Amino acid sequence: MTNIANTSERAGGNLTAQALREGFYAGVISLGLFVLFVGLETTQNIRNELVINQRWGLLAIFVIVAAVGRFLSVAYLRPWAAARKASAAARPVDEEVSFFKRNFSKIAIVALLVYPPLMVMLFGVQGSLKWVDNFGIQILIYVMLAWGLNIVVGLAGLLDLGYVAFYAVGAYSYALLSQQFGFSFWVLLPLAGILAAFWGMILGFPVLRLKGDYLAIVTLAFGEIIRLVLINWTEVTKGTFGVSGIPKASVFGIWSFDVSAPNNFAKAFDLPMSSAYYKIFLFYLILALALLTAYVTIKLRRMPIGRAWEALREDEIACRSLGINTVTTKLTAFSIGAMFGGFAGSFFAVRQGFVSPESFVFLESAIILAIVVLGGMGSLVGIAIAAAVMVGGTELLREMTFLKAVFGPDFTPELYRMLIFGIAMVVVMVWKPRGFVGSREPTAFLKERKAVSGSFTKEGHG
Repeated sequence: MTNIANTSERAGGNLTAQALREGFYAGVISLGLFVLFVGLETTQNIRNELVINQRWGLLAIFVIVAAVGRFLSVAYLRPWAAARKASAAARPVDEEVSFFKRNFSKIAIVALLVYPPLMVMLFGVQGSLKWVDNFGIQILIYVMLAWGLNIVVGLAGLLDLGYVAFYAVGAYSYALLSQQFGFSFWVLLPLAGILAAFWGMILGFPVLRLKGDYLAIVTLAFGEIIRLVLINWTEVTKGTFGVSGIPKASVFGIWSFDVSAPNNFAKAFDLPMSSAYYKIFLFYLILALALLTAYVTIKLRRMPIGRAWEALREDEIACRSLGINTVTTKLTAFSIGAMFGGFAGSFFAVRQGFVSPESFVFLESAIILAIVVLGGMGSLVGIAIAAAVMVGGTELLREMTFLKAVFGPDFTPELYRMLIFGIAMVVVMVWKPRGFVGSREPTAFLKERKAVSGSFTKEGHG
């Protein structure tokens, strides 16, 4: 017993020493990284001269947070994660999971359905506008985009850095066709998805023989080509000025949300005029589109085409040896993923009422891909959680006005919003390398091990 106690003491001492050492290294590295970005600030004085302001207090906060965070991670978080993993491995496989885990999807859907009425009850009709729009519609748009990209990246294993191009095709398709031909939203929504799927196949043909880094470069170039076409084809797209005055969606043509329309929604129900009704309608609309995306993805994953995507993701050579047509497999992944991007793009045009090339830069593709990776490639629940954390978190960081009381009235939270966002992404990927709900289990697998007789093994069958 004494030897066991001494061994555990030595292990605890070694762990503490290692945690202190790594915490010190993290503090030194953060000091070198942030001394120019945080510790020093260039401003102009009254005589229009460049002056360097020293902010050593703010730099010290960043260094201390990095050092303490690394110490706690090594000393407590890592052993806790190892112990939890060991207990999970020792737990019986057929143990009943908690009620929350078993019904997480149903609980989330119910919570989303009651979210707009709850915001109206808490903040009033006009006060709920920001919460429904910024923290509801915007998050669901990125959820739908990430679920569409998940088909290409998470299921088929094709690295796509130009996914925002299909987003732009859907948005401009709705904007231009609704203005030129007067088509309604319910006609242009599927049409925008079809056009985006067509461009997905156009992208798929040149990259059939490419994979990995080469595929990423080509898809990145495709996204830039679409953006430059939108900028320079001024006769159609109006260039950098964008397309404005995009018609709003209606409730199946029964009620309109235009103020001057005789069948206005608020007038029909004797409600006070407010733009919040339109936002609530759009919230339920994008929720239905996102649920449709999830339903189609789950169904396709269980079909032969979904299993072909997973085989292509794991090993393309083995996929060919099994007789799977990799050409149609890649084209279907690109086209179906692009179709959902087109749906989201048409909805984005309806929500904004204005589209311009500035909304479809490479950063949007990077954010969507980051959501897929952080959530866990192939996991719909994880991707939805990552989208809520990333998009909702950045919106919350815009509201960090309380930090002005700590760092002074000259502190501008917007300047540090993306810095904090980047640090959070690094922490998540170090803590959970496979994402929030990382899973690479195939759809089809053997439930149990089966013994193979020696005769089959001798004949080469086992």
